[in-house]
Amino acid sequence: MSDKLGRNDLCWCGSGRKYKKCHALIDEQTETYRLKGYEVPHRKLLKTKQQIEGIRESSKLNIAVLDFIGEYVTDGVTTEELDRLIFEKTKELGGVPADLNYEGYPKSVCISIDDVVCHGIPSDRVFIRNGTIVNIDVSTIYNGFFSDSSRMFCVGDVPSEKRRLVDVAKECVGLGIEQVKPWGFLGDIGQAVNDHATNNGYSVVREIGGHGVGLEFHEEPWVGYVTKKGTGMLLVPGLVFTIEPMINMGKPNIKTDKSDHWTVRTVDGKPSAQWENTVLVTETGHEVLTY
Repeated sequence: MSDKLGRNDLCWCGSGRKYKKCHALIDEQTETYRLKGYEVPHRKLLKTKQQIEGIRESSKLNIAVLDFIGEYVTDGVTTEELDRLIFEKTKELGGVPADLNYEGYPKSVCISIDDVVCHGIPSDRVFIRNGTIVNIDVSTIYNGFFSDSSRMFCVGDVPSEKRRLVDVAKECVGLGIEQVKPWGFLGDIGQAVNDHATNNGYSVVREIGGHGVGLEFHEEPWVGYVTKKGTGMLLVPGLVFTIEPMINMGKPNIKTDKSDHWTVRTVDGKPSAQWENTVLVTETGHEVLTY
């Protein structure tokens, strides 16, 4: 990597600094791993300081929208009404819902209830009810930069076993985030998530995972959660991706609704829970960008 750029040349990242004062050491370290046969990210996946600042600003909107919608997630509200509120709040803040019309998706947000694992389409025929657990997955475009996160909401008198699922799913994300550090691996995250979920008697969805984000809605790398420590892509400073494991109370098997081609449910009909954060790999550890 480093032999393609002189040490006194301006760095490839656009910082305006000399290469030797900027990315030279990171590139050299990355190259040592590549030569040992490890998967390393292409430079195009590493966000520059300017890009990171743009993602941070987009993330502030994403967080604000999730903060806003929480009080409206109540017994009797339709998911269509929540979608309307999220669309209007996002526009008010100067953003654009990234979900809307993405690959034909018809709404501004994904709202998934109980056994819906992800990609639940808002509808005026779907009501939030007392005792349900609800995932609201918000994604925002602001000044051309993308952000993405989701939260779980427990509505009313939720049974203790469902609340425990929600809590363990959140703990899984936290343990995954703890593994994000330079020169670690994506597999470290997956192992931490899967170990905690299975130790608590739950299963982890295999087919759907996290993803890079920032300049596009979905970028490389894909982030799975049944991986092994020390495997997968090398974590290099500047890499931005989501951690969003889907934790099932029952078996990990899922199915996609054949009528809308979006809604994903558990095959056994048991509940699923998911929290999503976006993280940045820094030179000293990590930064949580959205939650």
